[in-house]
Amino acid sequence: MGIPGGLRLSFGLLSVVPVRYSRAGRAEFGAAMRWAPVVGLAVGVVQGAVFWGLDALGAGGLVAAVLAVGLGAALTRGLHWDGLADVADGLGSGRPAETALEIMKKSDIGPFGVLALVFTALVQVAAVASLAEPALALVVAAVAGRVAIVRACALDVPAARPDGLGSMVAGTVPRGPGTVLTALLLGGAGLAALAWTGSPRAALPYALAPLAGLLLAGLFRRHLVRRFGGITGDVLGALCEGTVAVCLVALTLGR
Repeated sequence: MGIPGGLRLSFGLLSVVPVRYSRAGRAEFGAAMRWAPVVGLAVGVVQGAVFWGLDALGAGGLVAAVLAVGLGAALTRGLHWDGLADVADGLGSGRPAETALEIMKKSDIGPFGVLALVFTALVQVAAVASLAEPALALVVAAVAGRVAIVRACALDVPAARPDGLGSMVAGTVPRGPGTVLTALLLGGAGLAALAWTGSPRAALPYALAPLAGLLLAGLFRRHLVRRFGGITGDVLGALCEGTVAVCLVALTLGR
């Protein structure tokens, strides 16, 4: 039994894994988006393993956090980080939607994009370095970021323009898969944390933090759809990294 085509396409689109896939249409791209959390799981596991290994070798939490977060960007070719920067530049421009979308398509990064990248990276690194279970947090946050991508491709979300990744994935995911993946994320994160820590009290935040990230991602997505007229590939990237950051910060609260 071979690897599902949607999973192959998802790894090919969202990671550096050299997976070959044939030319695909909207149906195939929609399937790839539904597999995105699996890509996030793979990325998060590698990040968590690297953090754990570096920390065990005495590198220290801050150094391990910097390298783990940087590795996550490298494993995705910086795709989501590029989207975050482009969305920040588009929003920061204050221009009408059509002009803002043109700004987002440019290859350069403006001051708002730089600020968004630096701020988000610092938040992620600082949060990871301060957590008691950073390796687990990296995995949970990485999956949550990709579930946010799935939810952004729901049937009632339009594309901002007729070309690009957004046009291929907007409106391709029914609500059912998004709801199921959200439930699996929250339940799976809580159970994994319970097995990891052995404490229900310590495990509860790992079920709640992804929920906080997804709720804020939903609000941000609505704002971006109103602002730009729909989603783009850049919007998906910004939602992913924003959800990762919120999830990690939420895990630092109330400790």
